[in-house]
Amino acid sequence: MFIQTESTPNPATLKFLPGQQVLEMGTADFPSADSAGTSPLAGRIFGVDGVTGVFLGTDFVTVTKTDATEWDHVKPAILGAIMEHFQSGAAAVEGTDSAGGHAEHSGEDAEIVGQIKELLDTRVRPAVAQDGGDITFHGFERGIVYLHMQGACAGCPSSTVTLKMGIENLLRHYIPEVVEVRAVDV
Repeated sequence: MFIQTESTPNPATLKFLPGQQVLEMGTADFPSADSAGTSPLAGRIFGVDGVTGVFLGTDFVTVTKTDATEWDHVKPAILGAIMEHFQSGAAAVEGTDSAGGHAEHSGEDAEIVGQIKELLDTRVRPAVAQDGGDITFHGFERGIVYLHMQGACAGCPSSTVTLKMGIENLLRHYIPEVVEVRAVDV
């Protein structure tokens, strides 16, 4: 098994491409070892000292480390953990928790929210997945769109610029009712 790695805009995060399907659909975010209970894959990766976050996509694994940890020291152990997992034949996530989708929204803004989700799914999420992360809709209130950033996007130094200059401008261009975009922690 050959696992490729790619850097991300977040220097504390690396994207690992195992060359096979990780999740059937959606994403799964494990921001701490305590949250990895349903994922044998994330559990193995959290077994490596210095790992602080694991994010799973359909064909990639994104791993975040502490600032004090050097990639040269943990990358071989992470590669080994990913390889062991795929050789075991276990599922990346047990059960059906790996939805990784948008929050539900109903009410008078339902049509606007539908447009927001459509733009996120077609224009934003594919680009963000290339960098090893995901952005999901969390809410819409009084012209403000609340988005949840995951994987390489969470804690990335350039995420604020991406959110404000990229996503906010895109949404405001296509949907006049949008006045601002803000990140939320779930």
